[in-house]
Parts: sequence; C-alpha cells; structure tokens
Amino acid sequence: MKVSNHLRNFSNAYDVLERTFNNTYNGIAIVNLNGNWLKVNESVCDIFGYTRWELFNMDIHNIVYAQDLGVHEEKFENLIDGNIDKYRVKQRYFHKDGSILWMLISVSLVYFKEGRPHMIWQFTDITNRKKSEDKLKTMLSVAKEQNERLTSFANIVTHNLRSHSGNLTSLTEFLEEDYSNLKDNENYQLLKRAIDNLQETVSHLTEVAKIREIEDSKMEVLNLYDYTEKATYNIIALAQNAEAIIYNLIDETICVKAIPAYLDSIILNFITNAIKYKSEKRKPIIELSSVFQNDYVVLKIKDNGLGIDLEKFGDKLFQMYNTFHCNEDAIGIGLFITKNHIESLGGKVEVKSEVDIGTEFTIYFKKP
Repeated sequence: MKVSNHLRNFSNAYDVLERTFNNTYNGIAIVNLNGNWLKVNESVCDIFGYTRWELFNMDIHNIVYAQDLGVHEEKFENLIDGNIDKYRVKQRYFHKDGSILWMLISVSLVYFKEGRPHMIWQFTDITNRKKSEDKLKTMLSVAKEQNERLTSFANIVTHNLRSHSGNLTSLTEFLEEDYSNLKDNENYQLLKRAIDNLQETVSHLTEVAKIREIEDSKMEVLNLYDYTEKATYNIIALAQNAEAIIYNLIDETICVKAIPAYLDSIILNFITNAIKYKSEKRKPIIELSSVFQNDYVVLKIKDNGLGIDLEKFGDKLFQMYNTFHCNEDAIGIGLFITKNHIESLGGKVEVKSEVDIGTEFTIYFKKP
C-alpha cells in the first residue's frame, strides 16, 4: 500500500511538472551538451515559428544569428566546470519567417539517469525591448551630435558677435573724439544705446554658451555654510539699504559638490532676487536652510517678498528675458543662468510661491 501511494504521489508530481513545463508563458527547452533539442514546450514553438518535429530535426545553432554563435562559450565552460550554477545571455535568433528575434536565455544544468548532464534553457523574447533600447540609443546619439553642433554654433556666433559689437563700440569712441558735438545728437545717442544693449545681450549669450554638464572629477567639495556666509557678506550694503534680515540656518559641516564660481553665483542670485523683489508691506526676511535627501544636499531659500503667480508664470519662470514684476533693473537672465548652473552641477531647482506671501526655492546639490 505504501509503495502504491508513493508511486501515485510521484505520478501526480510528475503530472504537475509536465503541465508547468508545457503551459508556462516563457519558452523552455531541454538541450544536450552538443546543442541538440531534446524536449521543448509549446511556447518555444510559438516563439520561433517551428513545429516540435522541425526543431528536433535541426541543431539549435542552425537558427542562431551568426555573430552571436560564441556568446555562450565562456559562461558555458564555467557552468560545465562547476564554477557557476547558471548564467544568462542575450542572443539573436532567426524566426522561421526570416525575422530576427532577441532572446534573453537563462541556462542551468540538470542531471538525469546515469548522471548525464543536460541543459535547461529558458527563453524570454525581448525583441521589442531591444528595439526600444536601440531606438533610444539612436535618439540619444542624434541628440548628442545635434547638441555638439549647437554648442559649436553658439561659440562661433558669440565670438563673432562679440568682435562686431566691440568694433562698433570702438567706432563710436573714435567718432566722439573727432566730432565732439555728436554727444548732443539725439540719433547718435539712440545708436550708442543700441550698441550698449547689443554688447549686454552678447555678454548674456556668451555666459549661456559656456554652460554645459560638468564631470564629477572637475567639481570640488565646498562648504555650503561658508559660501552662504560669503555671499551674505558681499551684499551686506544691499541688505542694509533694504533693511533685510538674512538667517543662515545651514549646518556648518554640510558640503556639496560644485564649482566655486557657480556656487557663488547661485547663492548670490537667489539672495539678491529675494531683496530686489521684497514687499513694501514688511521688512524682508530671507532664510537659508539645508537638509539631506537621498543623494542630494538640499538648500532651501525662503523669503517673504512679493511672490510669483506660478499658475500664470510657472512654465516661464526660468526662461530667458522673462520678468514678472515691474522692476526697472530686471532683464530676465539671472534665473535662466542660475538654473543652468545648477543643472550643469548635476542638480535641479524647484520653486513654491504665493503672491504677496513669499517664495521658496529648493536647490538640489550632489553630495560629496
């Protein structure tokens, strides 16, 4: 009776394994060490388009893409030598209709009667995934090439514009030396102002053209508290005139990865903006604090100024030559350059703001 029960249990277990083998979504095959199919499930037939009979009458290598014939070699030897229990490879195959399939193959050894080893191959069709990856790589390659062209174009244009605007300025100086009464000529003054505006625009474009992603190896470990103290000291006269109170609540030990000139510029721009766009209803209070978040040091700069209508201007906030308050000194370049400096350091910037309540900028810097 016990023997009969064991046989029945074994038979049931075998039936379950057989059903699992035949009905699993992924292709499963048992292959001998010479590459001959011994057993395949229906999914293998569906994947490659061949019947079981056709597969059994061909070597598996007959349908492998020629350039991928050797992808198993090193891992296969390690598997046979007992150095590894299983391995995975990506390999191309030909479908019966001639199309190329990308397969992710998981290989492991099994031992049947008499201790002879065979391999279990599990096939996962990743053709669509590979097509998407290849498409993405192509798009990135094109984008990189276009970016390099645009960078070269920007450098050439800014260089040429700088030369021409410099020449125009020199010509106006020569004319003033030769014709002293020109300074009183209204049309001449309009021309000179236009040349000055051109030089300022070229200066902005030159700064923008310089901005690009910076490699980690070229960045330094900088103390965020010290740079904030330095920036606050540099605008102390501006702060006093505005009766602004600046609180540096940053931990004195916190450091970030950055370029000194960029970190200076970023902090200065946000603090001076907070003072420039203060509310006339109250004394400006600016608070700088920091927290850690995943791989970033997060700098928060909060003020109680005029605030910005983000529903109206949110998508334009960091664009060039956009201004949002009636300030004669505003030219709409500072936030654009600052955002690009932050991103070139591998960080990002976010903003929360309410009109007549204030603004909080959140700047993410890489941890050292």
